[in-house]
Amino acid sequence: MPNLKPQAARILAVILVIATWALAQPNRISASAKADLASGFNFTKLPMPEPSEYTNSKVKMVRQVHPSLKRISAWISATGASIALNDIDGDGLDNDYCFIDPRTDAILVGCVPGTKERYPLTVLNPGKLVDATMAPMGSLICDLNEDGLKDILVYCWGRPPIAFLRKEGAITKAAFVPTEIVAGLPTENRWFTCAVSQADLDGDGHKDLLVCNYFKDGSRILDAKATGQEELHDSKSKSYNGGHKHFLLWDKKGFREAKTNLSEDILRGWTVASAVADINGDVLPEIYLANDLGPDRLLLNQSKPGTLNFSLVEGKRDFSTPASSVLGRDSYKGMGVDFGDLNADGKFDIYVSNIAAEYGFMESHFLWLSSPQPGTLPKYKQASEDLNLSRSGWAWDARLADFNNDGQLEALQATGFLKGKTNRWPELQALGTGNDQMMHDARNWPSFKPGDDINGHEANAFFAKAQDGRYYNINREVGLFEPTVSRGIAIADVDGDGDLDFAIANQFEPSSFYRNDAKNKNESLSLHLTEGPKNLTAVGAIAKLHYPDGRIAVAQVDGGSGHSGKRSSEIHFGLGAIDRVSSLPVDLMWRDSNGRTHEERRVFSPGRHDVHLGSEVKGN
Repeated sequence: MPNLKPQAARILAVILVIATWALAQPNRISASAKADLASGFNFTKLPMPEPSEYTNSKVKMVRQVHPSLKRISAWISATGASIALNDIDGDGLDNDYCFIDPRTDAILVGCVPGTKERYPLTVLNPGKLVDATMAPMGSLICDLNEDGLKDILVYCWGRPPIAFLRKEGAITKAAFVPTEIVAGLPTENRWFTCAVSQADLDGDGHKDLLVCNYFKDGSRILDAKATGQEELHDSKSKSYNGGHKHFLLWDKKGFREAKTNLSEDILRGWTVASAVADINGDVLPEIYLANDLGPDRLLLNQSKPGTLNFSLVEGKRDFSTPASSVLGRDSYKGMGVDFGDLNADGKFDIYVSNIAAEYGFMESHFLWLSSPQPGTLPKYKQASEDLNLSRSGWAWDARLADFNNDGQLEALQATGFLKGKTNRWPELQALGTGNDQMMHDARNWPSFKPGDDINGHEANAFFAKAQDGRYYNINREVGLFEPTVSRGIAIADVDGDGDLDFAIANQFEPSSFYRNDAKNKNESLSLHLTEGPKNLTAVGAIAKLHYPDGRIAVAQVDGGSGHSGKRSSEIHFGLGAIDRVSSLPVDLMWRDSNGRTHEERRVFSPGRHDVHLGSEVKGN
């Protein structure tokens, strides 16, 4: 018998590698179990329209960039596809969209595919407010001037956001007036915005704007005629030299920029996505910042009217918890974020996309799961591995929503980075292990140009909860297995049939809308909440649904959470197979236009309800 002792160490090492690999794999279920899990979903894919006036000669696949960044032009050109769903024309349904296609940089407003064509496809014209060194990155459909009409805010690279203020009458190009969002900003004030959220940040009753920038303010990233050297990240894990956060408080004359007490390292993280929600019950929105190449930030809101004040919320590490799994201590690449109540405990959980690509940067997506603790601020545990939500690919927008109305939220992610034929992961991994002091200079980066590929052929993720309590990616089974490079996800019940539809904006390739055609017996509760004499959308209002089985689920009127996809303003709860005449208690909390907070309980039956808040309700 051969002597195995000399080989024992090698055999043990191989066993340990195999065991570690096996433990790192997501739990799997059989094909039949996946098919059964997917049986409650049915989506019909429809193409997003493209304007006829744009010819192939005007379509681009890469942006013009600063000469010092030309070697990484594909990397710089990796964002800009965006989609927002809401009710622009006031017909009572969220069947309108604002869609930005980076192949043309056109800002398109139209009727959602498959719905009645109520007005022609409209291309918004910013006129002299933009030039060749600027590009739109996303939009937010919201009421900016409190006149009861939905305006469109377009955020950009190369300049501050532009407000397209809506005029009364039919929806045409002339119905939207391009306006500077902040009067008096100098023309050299170049911002590179990747996320915008609307919320009443200071509690005065008016909706403010949080503008999160990526590259350093004043850069010339898209200026092909500029000189000098543009600055990139100063670290792979603690980059604090990015663009500023800008807090724009509402004013009758427009918006004004306000200072905060936040430190420079928080203000200048490289933010890709943001989300706002009240997590401690004081009707002031907290802020989550998903940062690239640096720790994410959760900011507790302690502001007063006219004065912004935030404190940093960080988790505490114990012996068994990796630093990367402690809130505010990660070094990952935050790309998308969404608030939702995944465990139906009446507290918001936080779902965050990172880079979790096999054979690439095997980071982990975050699921900050709430748990009770003394006081009102939840304690968050990183539970993505426990729930099998930790891996999918290079992910961007992340969304939590109940698409089959069974009372359990699904998790949807936009994935993919660069689509091409030449795999550049080895070079990217080399950059990731290089010297931090070389990161800021593009001359030290590998070349990333058109034709290069980094996770360009992966499918968007669609996670559903199985009976074992864990989530499984059933993208193939629900028709989302086509390889794409996606960025933004917008969700709305566009046809008013009680189930949620969604659209996905793809980068430099056709985008799609997915109509929900599921045929099941599950019911839902949808609330369209308005407030005040002008019936303004009650952005930031909170609804807590008391299910018959004792669960309590919380949702909000979302003001623009995420990266480049924006969901509608309706609150939606899946109810399962409940009786149509059931009585459902819902606790509503909101802040009125005078800044006073209110709370009341109303009882609803399943279905869609228009709710005007504040009738005979006294403030706290």
